[in-house]
Amino acid sequence: MKTYGGFLISQIRQLQGRAFEKMLKESGIEAFNGAQGRILYVLWEYEKLSITDIGRLTSLAKTTLTSMLDRMEESGLVERIPDKKNRRQIFITITKEAKGYRKMYDQVSERMNELFYQGFTDVEIEDFENKLRKIINNLEK
Repeated sequence: MKTYGGFLISQIRQLQGRAFEKMLKESGIEAFNGAQGRILYVLWEYEKLSITDIGRLTSLAKTTLTSMLDRMEESGLVERIPDKKNRRQIFITITKEAKGYRKMYDQVSERMNELFYQGFTDVEIEDFENKLRKIINNLEK
């Protein structure tokens, strides 16, 4: 049996990324892009995280994450804070400026979810997301 799951997921990711970027711009959010928004989202949820934890929660590679965090720090969205107990450990925290984008970002995310799940029933959404979690679990093994 020929399958297309991986190809379709890649295509969805590309299309979703473009649509989300467009929605961010339409909402007046130009301080960060969609990928940086994923980082901000986990920081909005947890306040302070290590780079390793951000990578785990966003599925971004450490090399990608480091350069993105550099740009985000330069633009005043995040700060690096050394751990007082372990000088080799660095935590990333969100700035006051970045906290101000949370409400607008949540509104854009809600619009994206409405577009993404247009025409789906609640049961279909739950089933779909459970199948995606199963794929993620398979890939993390």
